[in-house]
Amino acid sequence: MKKIKYFIYTLLLLIVFTACGTKEVKPDYTSKEAETALNNGEDLTGKTVQFTVDKYVPDGSLGYTIQTGDHLNFVSSKNPDVRTGDKVIAKIKKVENLMGSWIITFDKK
Repeated sequence: MKKIKYFIYTLLLLIVFTACGTKEVKPDYTSKEAETALNNGEDLTGKTVQFTVDKYVPDGSLGYTIQTGDHLNFVSSKNPDVRTGDKVIAKIKKVENLMGSWIITFDKK
């Protein structure tokens, strides 16, 4: 009987800890929504964006560069470890417009 109690108690703890450890990040914008918002002059600093990697340039002049959408360039000094086609959720740290393209510094979620 004691073994069954310990087994049930252990199983219950495992379920509770597993449920507490998972947190799904829901992005504030898709890449299209973010690009539209930026073009409309909105400040997206601190917001999250979900996008698909169209092109990854690991040795870009600004750092590791992920290109997506028409004019979105997500730039990081750290390797984001992505490949073309990957879905990424990024938290925007800084946004600049450079000759019609958006240069976005980010943290990967």
